[in-house]
Amino acid sequence: MTSRIGNLDRRTVLGGLTATVAMGGSGARAAVPAMPRSPVVISVIDVGGALALMQKAFEDYAAAKPNLVSRIVFVKAPAPELASKIKAQQNAGRSDLDLVLTGSDGLAAGLEQNLWLKILPDFAAKFPDIEANYEPAALALHKAQGDGFGVVVNYYPSGPLIEYAPERVKAVPTTAEELLAWAKANPGKFMYARPANSGPGRTFMMGLPYILGDKDPQDPIGGWDKTWAYLQEIGQFIDYYPAGTGVTMKEFGEGSRDIIITTTGWDINPRALGIVPKSAMIGTLKGFHWVSDAFFMCVPKGIPNDRLAVVLDLMAHVLKPEAQAYAYDEGYLYPGPAVRNVPITMAPRRSQEVIAEFGRPEYADLIANNPIELPLKPDKMVLAFRRWDELVGSKRPR
Repeated sequence: MTSRIGNLDRRTVLGGLTATVAMGGSGARAAVPAMPRSPVVISVIDVGGALALMQKAFEDYAAAKPNLVSRIVFVKAPAPELASKIKAQQNAGRSDLDLVLTGSDGLAAGLEQNLWLKILPDFAAKFPDIEANYEPAALALHKAQGDGFGVVVNYYPSGPLIEYAPERVKAVPTTAEELLAWAKANPGKFMYARPANSGPGRTFMMGLPYILGDKDPQDPIGGWDKTWAYLQEIGQFIDYYPAGTGVTMKEFGEGSRDIIITTTGWDINPRALGIVPKSAMIGTLKGFHWVSDAFFMCVPKGIPNDRLAVVLDLMAHVLKPEAQAYAYDEGYLYPGPAVRNVPITMAPRRSQEVIAEFGRPEYADLIANNPIELPLKPDKMVLAFRRWDELVGSKRPR
């Protein structure tokens, strides 16, 4: 298993595109295109970290079907660059990217600019029983956020959780008010990353309306008065907002921050990698609701039919239980699988060992006994990111 430090800081260390290649050696409302007569090259771009979980599943497909795929090119880029890159290619009549792996942020940006091909129900013949096979919370995300344009490939309940150093934080905040008071008494010791670039950051932003009892947690413009006021107030005691979650983990691990915002995967994986001490603890704030999150597969408009046929087949492959078992990884998106009937016993041995050592028994209770909410719909999420940048982020250097 390779180190995930590149993914931990994926949106800040990847200043441009980087590419690796998986060599091939390796099934409606619209007609599914015919398979190509000769193998094609497929380009997969990841802007959220999904390849950390699923690259082996894609490579398995290439190895199993050399008649369809000569190679898969894996590209990584920062999420904020995604929409502009695809838009520029489409405007130029090019189709260099075939499949996009993204979080809610990239999905939303692409929907806003009308970049994605409608997959479901248009090509439902390639995905029989897809809704019945999803985990219930993953299905809710698939329907509410994906809306047929983004197909959920990985899912987790996410957060927001606080992570703290028990040797330095003696009075652990248990309410939003206590967290604010702690940040005021310990300026610079609390941190979270810019929501538009960070899963924990956006989960914290979307989770606060539930914690604070705001008027409408699904309306960031008209229903978040308490949330925006809170974020502005606590922002007075935050040094800066990093452009990626990895920075918060690094600074927490080095001891310059004592409390940060995390999620299940961002709690487990950095401790497994040694970036964060194993001794770090997690907690929730009174009124806590999970705000779920996922990685999506999207297909840019305009790719030729021979490649589209293979991409649809590839998407169907990575939704099979044996492929989904890779998603346990090293706890990066815990638990990770989006479909039913994928127990940890199906995961690679290394994944099982990491979860056994660095997972937390309290997660089962937290997941079972707290509401799991949908994140904002993509159009609302775009508005929330803009509002955060205007009201909160612009007040501090990034």
